[in-house]
Amino acid sequence: MNKDKETPEMRREKLRQEELKKSSSSIQGSNLADLVGGLGWKGTGILILILILVGAYFLLR
Repeated sequence: MNKDKETPEMRREKLRQEELKKSSSSIQGSNLADLVGGLGWKGTGILILILILVGAYFLLR
């Protein structure tokens, strides 16, 4: 199919397939995007709150 006639859905699917072929960084360890993606909005909010509290603790210490 000609690239000019490619629909946005087809382009997104092609990009998704290419991304799946690439090796994931989670093999070596999880990154923040993987962690946040799995937690949901409540878990992400709690994680951010904990990070702020820990940061404030070390700043004021």
